[in-house]
Amino acid sequence: MTDYHFVTSWRVQGTCGEVADVLGDPLRLAVWWPSVYLNVEEIEAAKTDSGVGRRVRLLTKGWLPYTLQWDFVVLDSQYPHSSTIAATGDFEGTGIWTFRQDRDHVDITYDWSIRATKPLLRNLSFLLRPVFEANHRWAMAQGEESLVLELARRRAISDAQRRAVPPPPGPTTLAGVALLGAAAAGVGGIAYLIYRARRRRARVRLESDPTSPRASSSTSARAASRR
Repeated sequence: MTDYHFVTSWRVQGTCGEVADVLGDPLRLAVWWPSVYLNVEEIEAAKTDSGVGRRVRLLTKGWLPYTLQWDFVVLDSQYPHSSTIAATGDFEGTGIWTFRQDRDHVDITYDWSIRATKPLLRNLSFLLRPVFEANHRWAMAQGEESLVLELARRRAISDAQRRAVPPPPGPTTLAGVALLGAAAAGVGGIAYLIYRARRRRARVRLESDPTSPRASSSTSARAASRR
């Protein structure tokens, strides 16, 4: 229940090289994707020109009121077509970015397979898995919007053009608390109804079993009432 697999698809105008340059520079993630990446620091330099071996430490969040601390290391880079990372920390797994040119657009796919190790995610996945999955989808939607804006800023040829590009969406505040509370209440209510239904079925089965003490007591009570 703590394993998650997400496949995200983006489509942006540009070239594979432009997209690979943005996504291949993790130290700027907090600049152009601030709704998710709160802080990024390099803890080990790359061993190759393509970035393989580079290790960074990140603090991230979605719209839910918790943060994730994790590292990733670049395992492989086939510039400008793909890159692979391995994650450790509050979750562990691998992520694969692939870029495919389609005329003047780039089709981007991110394949993200992880296991949650943060106690909050690990202990509540059985109950709030749909909420955690929605949190990831929200974060990736913010990424696509932010990437489009970052590409526009990089293509600007003057300060005036750069200033005309809107800033990227920032991190959420209390909205996630309300949504998480509502989701927890809803799931808790459903769990209670299921529990009540199971108890009712168990009681009916027990009373219908002639060998059970409960059924014998019910039979005796009905006989006494007839007398």
